[in-house]
Amino acid sequence: MKKYIFFPLLILLVLGAFSCCNTGTETEKAPVLREALPESAGMSSERLGRIDKMIQSAIDSNWIAGAVGFIARDGEIVYHKAFGVSDLETSTPLKKDDIFRIASQTKAIVSIAAMMLFEEGKFLLDDPVSKYIPEFKNPQVLERFNEKDTTFTTIPAKREITIRDLFTHTSGIDYAGIGSPNMRAIYAKYDIPPGFGTDKLILSDKMRALGKLPLAHQPGERFTYGLNIDVLGYLIEIWSGESLDSYLKKNLFEQLGMNDTYFYLPEEKHGRLVKVSTEDKSQHVIPMDQETVNYPLLKGTYFSGGAGLSSTIKDYAVFLQMLLNKGEYNGKRLLSRRTVELITSNQIGDLNLGNNKFGLGFEITTSKGQAVLGVSEGSFSWGGYFGTIYWADPEERIVALLFCQQVPLSHGEIQNKFRAMVYQALND
Repeated sequence: MKKYIFFPLLILLVLGAFSCCNTGTETEKAPVLREALPESAGMSSERLGRIDKMIQSAIDSNWIAGAVGFIARDGEIVYHKAFGVSDLETSTPLKKDDIFRIASQTKAIVSIAAMMLFEEGKFLLDDPVSKYIPEFKNPQVLERFNEKDTTFTTIPAKREITIRDLFTHTSGIDYAGIGSPNMRAIYAKYDIPPGFGTDKLILSDKMRALGKLPLAHQPGERFTYGLNIDVLGYLIEIWSGESLDSYLKKNLFEQLGMNDTYFYLPEEKHGRLVKVSTEDKSQHVIPMDQETVNYPLLKGTYFSGGAGLSSTIKDYAVFLQMLLNKGEYNGKRLLSRRTVELITSNQIGDLNLGNNKFGLGFEITTSKGQAVLGVSEGSFSWGGYFGTIYWADPEERIVALLFCQQVPLSHGEIQNKFRAMVYQALND
């Protein structure tokens, strides 16, 4: 009789152990960011201290005014520090929760918002953009440009621009302000903004106007960094029936607890916006006139999907941790595991971005790219015009960011040093 009692008990114990292990595994797959000692995450406190010295040396050399660094592994925040000042003129110490213009880091957030609507069946990646914005029908490609009077001739595009082309910057749409000289002149002629905020323009008006202008090259022919995600932002407005600002707030920022991420800051947070610095002829950091970069302080109407947001380093880290968690954060699922895998896979085929590839909104590190600084193959990354960078590494389970606020940043080597120094601190 005893042996018959023993076997059911044994089965219950095995099932209980499996259940405990399985629960632990699920928790590990979806960590929530929390402060921890570096050693608990397999990183060396001593070696992380080398990053302090590198950043402080850049400040002491007058290369930068200040920086905030952030590193998390397995959801454990092992490094979150601020150095230097947020305002050179007042010498106000920089704080960890100060707000930065993240510029092109807006693109990843808007790309993810679009993919949330993709999961709702609002569009397919290879739909033509003209299906939703008629002005993009029958696109033309720039053939000749006359610099003297800014007139130009065009030829018909071989095919329509697709939504996938927008995600991957292969549409032929260029950038106003920082794009090629010919396309910059054309965009200026037709009053297409570079992407930062304004209180006088509306996204829908400018994106419809953009659709009537020539492309820099045939769709799919090459990677050209441009206003693609601004167009995607307008598509989000069409698919959702809401302003881009409202959609992001309700569906991403409030869901993830990103309480310091905005197109336009509320007045009570104006004092936390870091001042933008610039450089003198010796490449030493100096104060900059803020009038041209004060757009986060406006009561703006233009929601640039490619460059308009401001945020804290912690808010953006939460966004990245959600993606590292395959679409889930703090018990809320924003995307499916398979969609995140799609987003972070090569979407540009045989085209290249330096050593790397591009997914749906992110640069993707290749085996060739990982050999440069040690950032693992499969990591996804990008940065912003004002000196902010980020990446997430699925292999090493790392989220890392370095935020500065400076244009130009001639000593951008500190960003690569930071990347390399994150990996030299691994201790497992």
